[in-house]
Amino acid sequence: MNNKPTDPEAYRTLQLMSELENEQTVSQRELAGRLGIAVGLVNSYLKNFVAKGYVRVKNYPRNRYAYLLTPKGIAEKSRLAYQHLDYFTGLYTTTRREYLQLFRRLKSEGVGEVVFCGIDEVAEIAYLSLHEAGLALAAVIDEQGGRSELFGHPIMPLAQAVASARPIVVTSLKRRDHLAGELLRLGVNAENVYVVGQGR
Repeated sequence: MNNKPTDPEAYRTLQLMSELENEQTVSQRELAGRLGIAVGLVNSYLKNFVAKGYVRVKNYPRNRYAYLLTPKGIAEKSRLAYQHLDYFTGLYTTTRREYLQLFRRLKSEGVGEVVFCGIDEVAEIAYLSLHEAGLALAAVIDEQGGRSELFGHPIMPLAQAVASARPIVVTSLKRRDHLAGELLRLGVNAENVYVVGQGR
């Protein structure tokens, strides 16, 4: 199984192809808004799709266009979707096992509660392992907005962690190194910070 992170460009290609699948007229500006990328980048992707035979363009009045996936484009989208699913299946299995090992070790050392630091899909996987190991979640900290709570715990700023005597487990894959560094910068004891996949 391929557990390597998906190429961001391949993922964006998959997202854009998924937007084109319904065969509705859509502007490049609308596509850019849906994907959160620049219009120029959408234009570049679409030109590339046309050149590779993945998409054909149908013109409508008033400068409206339908970007239609060709059979070749549908096959490419299916390939990318499988690749993406394969990666996340591997990520789930590996991450779940690594967090479970960490939490079981902490429990054997007499720990009853931990603090989660960082919120993304990995935090939810870690939460499953936490319960399986018989530990409790004491608090959740992060530096980014968006979500206000995780599993009933309000998300507090990183500075809240400085006084915590409980183990702080980094639960973000994308921002793992950054968050661990920020905790240390704020004065959290390095012995109290646990990062899965780095021997702690």
